[in-house]
Amino acid sequence: MKFLAITLIIHAPHPVTGVQKPTNERFREVVDNALLAEELGFDGFGVGERHERPFISSSPPVVLSHIAALTSRIRLFTAVTTLSLLDPVRAYEDYATLDHLSGGRLELIIGKGNGEAQRELFHVTPEDQWDRNAESYELFRRIWREDKVTASPRFRPELADAEVWPRPFQQPIRVWHGSATSRESVDLAARYGDPLFSANVTNPIEPYAELIRYYRERWEHYGHDPAGIAVGAGTAGLHVARTSQEAIAAYQPVFEGYLAFQKRLGVEPVFPTLEDFVERSSALIGSPQQVIEKVHRYHELFGHTVLHLHADAGGLTDAQHRASLELFQSDVAPVLRREIPDPPFAWGPVFAEPQPALEPVFLPTAH
Repeated sequence: MKFLAITLIIHAPHPVTGVQKPTNERFREVVDNALLAEELGFDGFGVGERHERPFISSSPPVVLSHIAALTSRIRLFTAVTTLSLLDPVRAYEDYATLDHLSGGRLELIIGKGNGEAQRELFHVTPEDQWDRNAESYELFRRIWREDKVTASPRFRPELADAEVWPRPFQQPIRVWHGSATSRESVDLAARYGDPLFSANVTNPIEPYAELIRYYRERWEHYGHDPAGIAVGAGTAGLHVARTSQEAIAAYQPVFEGYLAFQKRLGVEPVFPTLEDFVERSSALIGSPQQVIEKVHRYHELFGHTVLHLHADAGGLTDAQHRASLELFQSDVAPVLRREIPDPPFAWGPVFAEPQPALEPVFLPTAH
């Protein structure tokens, strides 16, 4: 099993103290967490993309480029790249450049994105966002594989023998599809034989497990070898301590802050108590053995081989968070690496031979 540390770069008051850091300090914290993830032996570090409050993760290529310059081993993920909002040509240019600068350490997790405010910012409607996501991905995919592209997309100007530079480093880059609530992203991933990354954060396990089952069905429907499936899954929180009592006591004020935040928004919490949150959410809060057992319970339904953890302290003190990550890497990760397999591909730059292109759904070639 492989492990990622991921941040959405939430910029909000501390859930316990109410103090909000200056923006530049928050970015510095993200970079420091990336360096810590590499130091502790994590396999990847991810940065989300959101274009609305309370997030400041509107430019993951810039953040990841800075991290790439300060690290040497860890793979760099987007979590997620909101292709429904982006021009796929411009997105390709940014990420191909970053991939070269990082020495082929980049992997994308794509998705349509969430949030009404960012849809309005980019003039995207709920009715067309899935079509935009699919079209942008299919065009992005072609640009990465073809030296010249001719296409007549619906949502951006047509391309006629277009050359987009720089040409790729990884050939091709690996693209995961973020999955949270809808079958559209799952089907798109299965159609192209791409790995799936389940959000697995907001709700109990059942709806995520159902989407992963559907992904496996569609994978076989499109004629792919089941042995090639790779699934990643998220977690709603992390705090590992020597005993469950220590872990829960430390996390209690964090959870109470979360409940207060939900109340201010007028949102009914999915998990009304910490006990319920620990039991039914994907959060990993407890002793090392409890965390190991919970990951195994999820793996029985998901079959996932990659797990993401929160890179941010999220209300814990920096010392508590670092101690939790260190304990995870010393007592939890080695067991899970031994007992759960890795993804069915090499964890490194992709230089596979180009595969025959599938007929695109939204991008008929102009004649």
